[in-house]
Amino acid sequence: MIFFPAIDIKGGLCVRLTQGRADKETVFAKDPVAMARHWQSQGAQWLHIVDLDGAFEGLPANRDLIQAICQSVSIPVQLGGGIRDMETAGAYMEAGVRRLIIGTLALEDPDGYQALIKAFPGRIGVSLDAENGRLKSKGWVTDSGYTVDDVLPRLTEQGTAFLVYTDISRDGTGKGVNLSAVAALAEKSRIPVIAAGGVHTMQDIQNLYQVSLRANLEGAISGRAIYEGTLDTAEAVRWLKERAKQSA
Repeated sequence: MIFFPAIDIKGGLCVRLTQGRADKETVFAKDPVAMARHWQSQGAQWLHIVDLDGAFEGLPANRDLIQAICQSVSIPVQLGGGIRDMETAGAYMEAGVRRLIIGTLALEDPDGYQALIKAFPGRIGVSLDAENGRLKSKGWVTDSGYTVDDVLPRLTEQGTAFLVYTDISRDGTGKGVNLSAVAALAEKSRIPVIAAGGVHTMQDIQNLYQVSLRANLEGAISGRAIYEGTLDTAEAVRWLKERAKQSA
């Protein structure tokens, strides 16, 4: 199981939103590139980056900054936020991003999403952002009209490489991860699942690890908790590596 430190970029700054709301923003760092290097120094094996400006505006807003992050670290980067066409996806791949996370396009334009998968096989995942069981799009502000169960069969058939599942009601709140929802998805999904939203303490990591032993759970993403200190990145990475050695 992989631990993904999150870097959410808005206005060139490293921020976190509560429940994805733009009016509930906390700035945690002024230099996302330095923060990327910091998380790598703590042992992170991947970075999870979200272009919040892109997610809200539907256009890539921080490409140069994201390219600078990719060039400053040796670990792979996965990116989501505002990737809604082939040109944008290709530009980010050229900038050094390893995997892309698609939200709105995957839900609203299946043909366009399929074209991305064909262009970048094994490198395209989908963000499933749920609130009261309903999937949101366009930066979590629009009800897509779908549930996870509605779209999972199609995403599987299309060749989706991974899923990022977020319970919006838990995101940035410190309430802990929605373990039952994550487990239910990971147990039925043939696509590897990454848990996000509410990953707040080592207990959350340990609970998710237990799920990963019996279900298709690939990793966990944490943002606010690693900035506020309720979860230590180095400790989480070390603990998961120890578990991996024991099971090898």
